[in-house]
Amino acid sequence: MEEKLEHLKKILMEMESVLIAYSGGVDSTFLLKVARDILEDKVIAVTALSPIYPEEEAEEAKKIARNLGVKHLLLETRELEDPDFTSNPPERCYYCKKELFSRLKNLATENKIKWVADGSNQDDTNDFRPGMQAARELGIRSPLKEAKLTKDEIREWSRKMGLPTWRKPSFACLASRFPYGVSINKRDLERINQAERFLKNLGIHQVRVRHHQNIARIEVEVDDLPKLLDKHHRYEIVKKIKELGYTYVTVDLEGYRSGSMNEILNKK
Repeated sequence: MEEKLEHLKKILMEMESVLIAYSGGVDSTFLLKVARDILEDKVIAVTALSPIYPEEEAEEAKKIARNLGVKHLLLETRELEDPDFTSNPPERCYYCKKELFSRLKNLATENKIKWVADGSNQDDTNDFRPGMQAARELGIRSPLKEAKLTKDEIREWSRKMGLPTWRKPSFACLASRFPYGVSINKRDLERINQAERFLKNLGIHQVRVRHHQNIARIEVEVDDLPKLLDKHHRYEIVKKIKELGYTYVTVDLEGYRSGSMNEILNKK
């Protein structure tokens, strides 16, 4: 871990200045912290604003960036205007990231910043991530991946550095709740967002509400399954999610797993 951190610092030092695609999550917060330590005021954080991201994520990102003393910009993205994205093909993330990274490169040029970077880490190479193709095409750097830092290592360094995100659950944009081929729209994104926010307010930290037309399929950590089945919670959960327009409310007995919507691709 020590060697990897030193490698990361060397990478950032050689970059000289960097604009970071900043979500406020574990990885990008760690990257932002180390970049701020190494490059000082030659770092800019940019957070995307869109219906595919909960508002509270942007608020948290603003707070952390301010505490780290980093210049922070907000950028409204327009992926919902792109039929290649809203039709939700397996390469959906490619179209989203291509728009985002293209605009970040323009911002970097305007601010005389040499590089744009994201928070992808070594573990991300083990999953289906079409957004990485957009990053490669546009010359976006992934310093954490270049330093071969894993998620667990990033969490451990974040804990040692006192970052508030070290225990933060992994998060993916709300579009990842839709099965491939099911059209993405603002109304359903908001339904998913409200359902997940409700479950988090019950004390369930890692949660996904997968949108299967009129069925809501809930994924939580296996240890949290009893909370869903508690008599009081079960009634409240069903009531709330049906109020949001779902006909059926189901619980996935396999529990939460990152990229579960990709399982159909693996079978093919």
